[in-house]
Amino acid sequence: MLVGYSSSSSEEDGGASGEAAAATQKKNCCPKCQEEDDGNNGCPARKKIKTEEQAPKTRLPLPDCLLALFPDEVDPQTEDGSLHGGRVRSFKHERGNWATYVYVPYHPQEEFGELLAELLSAAGTCGVVLTPQEEFHLSLSQTVVLRHHWIQPFTQSLRTGLAHCKRFVCSAGKLRVYCNAERTRTFLGMEVCSGHVQLLDLVRVVDRSMTEFQLDTFYKEPSFHISLAWCVGDLTAQMQECTEELQRMIDEHEGGPFLLRLDCTELRCRTGNKTFRFPLEA
Repeated sequence: MLVGYSSSSSEEDGGASGEAAAATQKKNCCPKCQEEDDGNNGCPARKKIKTEEQAPKTRLPLPDCLLALFPDEVDPQTEDGSLHGGRVRSFKHERGNWATYVYVPYHPQEEFGELLAELLSAAGTCGVVLTPQEEFHLSLSQTVVLRHHWIQPFTQSLRTGLAHCKRFVCSAGKLRVYCNAERTRTFLGMEVCSGHVQLLDLVRVVDRSMTEFQLDTFYKEPSFHISLAWCVGDLTAQMQECTEELQRMIDEHEGGPFLLRLDCTELRCRTGNKTFRFPLEA
C-alpha cells in the first residue's frame, strides 16, 4: 500500500513539475506564440495587434488615351469668351454632350490666302476688324448636340448613307454677310455659284441621319458658303456697307473674277475633338 501511494504521489509531482515547466516556457515565448497557444488550447484566439500602420492606398493615374475617351467636366476657362477672341458657345457645355456638325473641307491655295489678306485689310479701313478662319469648310448641317454613346451609331449611319454618293466640284465667288442665330458673331462668306444640286443631295443624306437621332436638320433653303472671316457681335449692317468694294476686288483680281474651287471628294463629321472622314465615290 505504501509503495502504491508513493507511486501515485510521484505522478502528481511529475505532472505539477511539467505544468510549471510549460508555464515557464510559455512565459519566455513571444506574445505572438502565446496568442497561437491560447488558440490551440481551445480558447478563442485573440485578435493580433498591428505592429505597423498600414500604408494608405493610392490610385494610379489613368492613361491620357482613356481620359480622352471619357472627358470630365470642361475647364471653366474654356467657357471664358476672352480666351477665344470673344466667341461665345451656342449652348452650354455639359458632360457627355458633344458639339457635332458635318462639312466639306476646303484646302486653300496660296492665291486665296493673298486675296483674303487684301479683303481683310480693305474691311479694316471701313472700320470692320475681321479675324480670318482658322480652317475653311462648307457646312452641310447645323451644329447639334450629340451624346457620347451616340457617336458610333451616328457616324455609322452617315457612312451607310454616303456610301454611293459621287465626287463633284463646286465653285464660289460672291461675297455675302452672315450672322449666327444668337447674334454673337458675324461672318464674311463666299457663296456657292455651282454644284448646288449635288450639295442638296448630300444634305438630304445627312438630314436622314439627323432625323434618326432626333436632331435638328439643315436649313430648308440653305445658302451654301465658305466662311472667310468673322467678328464678335452683330455687325451685319457695317459689313454690308463695305461688301460692294470687297466684291469689286474679287471680280478684278489679277485681271478677272476670282472663283474659289472646292473639290468635294469627302465629307467630314466633327464631334467634340474627334473627326470622322467619309470618302465619296470617284
